[in-house]
Amino acid sequence: MDSRQPLKRSDTIADSMPDALRQSTYHMKRCFSRLVATGKRLLERHHLMDEVDKSIEDKVERSKILEGLIGFIVISTQEAAVVPPYVAFAVRPNPGFWEFVKVNSENLHVDALDVSEYLKFKEMISDQNWANDENVLEIDFAAINYSTPHLTLPSSIGNGVSYISKFMFSKLCENSESARPLLDYLLTLNHQGEDLLINENLNTIDKLKTALFAANNLISALPKETQYKNFEQRLKELGFEKGWGHNAERVKDTMMTLSEVLQTPEPAKLESLFSWLPTVLRIVILSPHGYFGQSDVLGLPDTGGQVVYILDQVRALEEALLLRLKLQGLTVKPQILVVTRLIPDARGTKCNQELEPIINTNHSHILRVPFKTDNGVLNQWVSRFDIYPYLETFVQDAVAKILEHMECKPDLIIGNYSDGNLVASLMACKLGITQGTIAHALEKTKYEDSDVKWKELEAKYHFSCQFTADLLAMNATDFIITSTYQEIAGSKEKPGQYESHAAFTMPGLYRVVSGINIFDPKFNIVAPGADQSVYFPYTEKKGRLYSFHPAIEELLYSQKDNDEHIGYLADRTKPIIFSMARLDTVKNITGLTEWYGKNKRLRDLVNLVVVAGFFDPSKSNDREEQEEIKKMHHLIEKYQLRGQFRWIAAQTDRHRNGELYRCIADTKGAFVQPALYEAFGLTVIEAMNCGLPTFATNKGGPAEIIVDEVSGFHIDPNNGDQSSNIIADFFDKCKMDDQLWNRVSTSGLRRIHECYTWEIYANKLLNMGSFYGFWRQLNKEQNLAKQRYIQLLYNLQFRNLARTVPVPSEQAPARLPLPITKPQQSKVPTAKPEPQPLAPAEESKQGQPTPPTRAKILQQKSSSLQTLCFIVGSLWLIYYVMRKLYYTFAW
Repeated sequence: MDSRQPLKRSDTIADSMPDALRQSTYHMKRCFSRLVATGKRLLERHHLMDEVDKSIEDKVERSKILEGLIGFIVISTQEAAVVPPYVAFAVRPNPGFWEFVKVNSENLHVDALDVSEYLKFKEMISDQNWANDENVLEIDFAAINYSTPHLTLPSSIGNGVSYISKFMFSKLCENSESARPLLDYLLTLNHQGEDLLINENLNTIDKLKTALFAANNLISALPKETQYKNFEQRLKELGFEKGWGHNAERVKDTMMTLSEVLQTPEPAKLESLFSWLPTVLRIVILSPHGYFGQSDVLGLPDTGGQVVYILDQVRALEEALLLRLKLQGLTVKPQILVVTRLIPDARGTKCNQELEPIINTNHSHILRVPFKTDNGVLNQWVSRFDIYPYLETFVQDAVAKILEHMECKPDLIIGNYSDGNLVASLMACKLGITQGTIAHALEKTKYEDSDVKWKELEAKYHFSCQFTADLLAMNATDFIITSTYQEIAGSKEKPGQYESHAAFTMPGLYRVVSGINIFDPKFNIVAPGADQSVYFPYTEKKGRLYSFHPAIEELLYSQKDNDEHIGYLADRTKPIIFSMARLDTVKNITGLTEWYGKNKRLRDLVNLVVVAGFFDPSKSNDREEQEEIKKMHHLIEKYQLRGQFRWIAAQTDRHRNGELYRCIADTKGAFVQPALYEAFGLTVIEAMNCGLPTFATNKGGPAEIIVDEVSGFHIDPNNGDQSSNIIADFFDKCKMDDQLWNRVSTSGLRRIHECYTWEIYANKLLNMGSFYGFWRQLNKEQNLAKQRYIQLLYNLQFRNLARTVPVPSEQAPARLPLPITKPQQSKVPTAKPEPQPLAPAEESKQGQPTPPTRAKILQQKSSSLQTLCFIVGSLWLIYYVMRKLYYTFAW
């Protein structure tokens, strides 16, 4: 247990730190002298702990100091900016709560800092002139979100719907007319011009209450199973339209719920009400980057878990929609479109087909829209980091295609990842509809100091575009879906993905003093599941896909290298530890390989099999993957892994992959997920659902999926020796306890079935689409002001940044496929050969880099005159917009 002295509730770091420093003045002066001795630098917590250890040599004295308030402050510090003679601390005593102080190393004087002042300290390290410029762009979303209610407790983060329902309850109870917004919302519900639930005859609260009372008397006299059509006309005469239910029992229950909400709108009743409103019938899901398809795409650049997630999501959503429509008594057909990029040079995939029915659905399709440049349609794949110049035109073209296909506006738009979320924001604003976003992974947390060092990474990753896109999309959206609490707010020790966007700086570009607020009630935790028809327990013998076993036998145990596998397993009696992921730095497959290579005990106990990427760097278009491939070959030779290690190329057949998990379980093996950070961890869900004991990273979502040492094991990806020993300890114990493996396997299965299914996910998402649609209506004025602010940033900042991203200069004209107007019911496709990867988007046919056709990458700011003009113009525009808003609202 941590015995460090915490702050009192009323204290601040600035108030408490001076006394704490005075209690150990000698040691603290020595420590701060060491901190500033090497000049300007940015320190992390472990650097501070190292300096404390070196400054206080007496272990007893050091332990005493660290158990007090100083220890609490140090362990709560996320980073410190050293600008002699000062050290500025960013202290995070609890998730979502930050305090900033600076300490003078000469006299230990402590001053509180606001967030802007702290960020200036960070900027002094890399760009002192910019830090001292009083006219830099500061982004402050808190200034326009002041009237939005926010959560206050870290434990409440991610429970947006619950919080808003309580807030609505208080508002709807204020007076007799407080329910008017709800009535107005119900009056807007229609399908293709046909009213749903109520018509204009029920245009006051009193009329609606009276009609509900009369309808209840009418329906109570009918048998429960009486079909709606048998009393539809009598309800219509009272002012009611279809959508209440398919029979008398359902209609009575839903009308009773509305009656109770109008009388006493309790939070639970409000949530129940919005769970059955027929508001979400047509859904658009955005995922522009990578190769989005149903076969032959997994393992290609930028193509992995997100594709699987969306396809499973769509099937679950359609199934849930069909059930709801049936219970609501509606004969409407739902529509779901996954909108992605059409790639003419698809290389064996269907990514050049405009409209493709989604397998195992009846009303869902993939709609592909091409990227365009000044020279026409872009033929080849383009990295997710280089995608931004194409998105604005993509939005315009995609909106036209969506309206053509659906013949009306969608009810809900869901974005995925940075590019899809930005597109969803632009589209939702254009069409005036509800928007949800799913980050999957925010790149800012993957690369250390990627904000302050953005210029060093810009040519490769274009983080100026990506971080700006994330800020715009997350503030524009109506609700945000996350898979875990850690994704939002991290842990006590480390901020989450979203929290890292609360305040940051990109010297030379802008300073974010308030970016993404994790206490915003738009955040909701909705964990996905695994496809139960693909990933089921190894013990279900009747469902096992034995036809795949010869191929899996060859895949795992063939002694010869080929294009699909490298290395061999000399001892087949040993269990297999197994991992499957993209071959990039963050997924850390090479890290796992090195852990295994260095741990002789683990090598004696088990074999290692990894499924990841290509073997030949020249076959990959992904820059990171190329480096990881070279590293993997180096590790194989360095640790002489042949005979104990099998490297299998990326596998695209999900059904065979599901059986591969089960075959690993047959060996009494385990699954290892060693990522440096994982937002959620679909492969963890898949492996556990197949009955494999699982060891997964403690950095991110898997730490919530797995109950450590009960339903699996947590491992630290930054401590390979410890992690490999945890795995080895498990297999050692299995030799002594022959039931241990079975107990962990069973506990993992139980955990998945209780918490992680697509049925639970789909219903929560649809409820949110309805709930936040009403919340959006309640906050029209606030949303308008925020949208103006976002439009300013988009037009004055993002568009210019997007123009700096190079695009290919020469392309052969692409012939687009004809649109499919009447798609037929799809069938499960037969397996195809693995496609060859595309040529790099940045190179011409001769392999030489092609010059950009748009503006060159900005290296520095323009001249001081241009900067001044931009600032003056921006301020004038902001003043004009705010002035217009003031008079609009005042009027």
